[in-house]
Amino acid sequence: MDLRNLSNFCDYFVILSGTSTTQVNALAGAIQEDLTKAGIKALSRVNPNDESGWVVLDFSSVITHIFYEPLRKFYSLEHLWGDAKKVRIAEAKDVQQRRYPGFIGGIDK
Repeated sequence: MDLRNLSNFCDYFVILSGTSTTQVNALAGAIQEDLTKAGIKALSRVNPNDESGWVVLDFSSVITHIFYEPLRKFYSLEHLWGDAKKVRIAEAKDVQQRRYPGFIGGIDK
């Protein structure tokens, strides 16, 4: 979700869900590991045993919310931020590449 015109704390929300808390934690761990290898560190850390069903990874301009599916429906961030434009990942990369040519994969290294 593109929040650039709606928020002063980040540019994008990435929202995804898993079918269990184990899957939510695995997704969070994989995202954090891959971005760390690319030199991008999260401002938050993943607890591998988190059972809350909602993990937030803060990468400053991009905040990733990973939900256990029933909690995603309950909290409905897409509805709360209904004025935000929904953006496909490929679109976000293209926009960031045009705005900031030194970016790799749409995220500043």
